[in-house]
Amino acid sequence: QVRLVESGGGLVQPGGSLRLSCAASGFIFSISVLGWYRQATGKERELVATITRGDSTNYADSVKGRFTISRDNSKNTVSLQMDSLKPEDTAVYYCNTKLVNGIAYWGKGTLVTVSS
Repeated sequence: QVRLVESGGGLVQPGGSLRLSCAASGFIFSISVLGWYRQATGKERELVATITRGDSTNYADSVKGRFTISRDNSKNTVSLQMDSLKPEDTAVYYCNTKLVNGIAYWGKGTLVTVSS
């Protein structure tokens, strides 16, 4: 079955960096669109970044220039490098993929807390 497992979250000071990783299995990773979403307490889940099979990327305006999404098809992983972190980046971050049948899958999430 499809499985997405996030790692790399934690506590970081404002201006710091974190790198999230998502290990994927159970589907054809190399042809799939992958994404990172986040959900802050009391808010709706929102798109952070996506990457296509051809490595085209898309970012939320709030993270452009600070976050970088990448994929490694040899390891079935998708990563999110987060730099210049701000307190408003605090959220649970989720890995996502949507298969050709239209069904979306989610990981359980990893918590990122940006605080001094």
